[in-house]
Amino acid sequence: MPGRSSRTGGVLLAAAVYAVVLLVLVLPLVLVVAQALATGFAPAWQSLLDPDAVAAIRLTLVVTLASTAINSVGGVMAAWALTKYRFPGRGVLLVLIELPISVSPVIAGLVWLLLFGRGGWWGALLARHNIQVAFATPGIILATLFVTFPYVARTLMPLMEQQGRDAEEAAFLLGAGFWQTLWRVTIPGARWALLSGILLTTARGIGEFGAVSVVSGHIPGLTETMPLHIETLYNGYQTVAAFAMAALLALIAMTTVLLRSFFEHDFKKASS
Repeated sequence: MPGRSSRTGGVLLAAAVYAVVLLVLVLPLVLVVAQALATGFAPAWQSLLDPDAVAAIRLTLVVTLASTAINSVGGVMAAWALTKYRFPGRGVLLVLIELPISVSPVIAGLVWLLLFGRGGWWGALLARHNIQVAFATPGIILATLFVTFPYVARTLMPLMEQQGRDAEEAAFLLGAGFWQTLWRVTIPGARWALLSGILLTTARGIGEFGAVSVVSGHIPGLTETMPLHIETLYNGYQTVAAFAMAALLALIAMTTVLLRSFFEHDFKKASS
């Protein structure tokens, strides 16, 4: 029977997908947690209270919050411009927004060093004014901004395209200004997409390694984020501490992704 054959094929395909997900995604996470707790909960917890670990967690949170806030504003502006207006160079701007997805983060880190390092284009000028960007928090924020920029804009754009311009034009005709229209008309209708983009940006920023590794200088207690600190611990044969930090990082990232899935499900249920 064709129907039975189709159902059997669907079950087999679903089983294959589950097997791949369990092998590639779930099993590594389980192994990370198992390694973190190999000697018990107390040693793993104590390793997270180490001053360098606390500094890495704090820096990761600061960098992630700063880059997410800046990219949320920039992403909204970019999505607004690209979906509501037609202007020369629009296609080029679209390509540039998606550039961080295709360019290696390591290259982004090298670019920031070329610009702001001591031997870079603006390094000497910054040094004369005692401003340090490379090998400091500002450089790490810049590197994270680069790799996380597309997410809010690309998440908002399909919904803003679907909205059209009728509501905004009506608001303008009634005397609303640009900012009033944006915050009272456009954003409320796209708030779930915006929240989804913010959570994606947060998850990406927390786990960024390549660009941050190049521009940070890897200074323990000062410029090491959580991913960099994991590498330092692992290279120093501090296995329990490395896996404990990795487990915490995975937990934060998974929580962020689960929140995004929850809000998306809530939005689909409300709109159906």
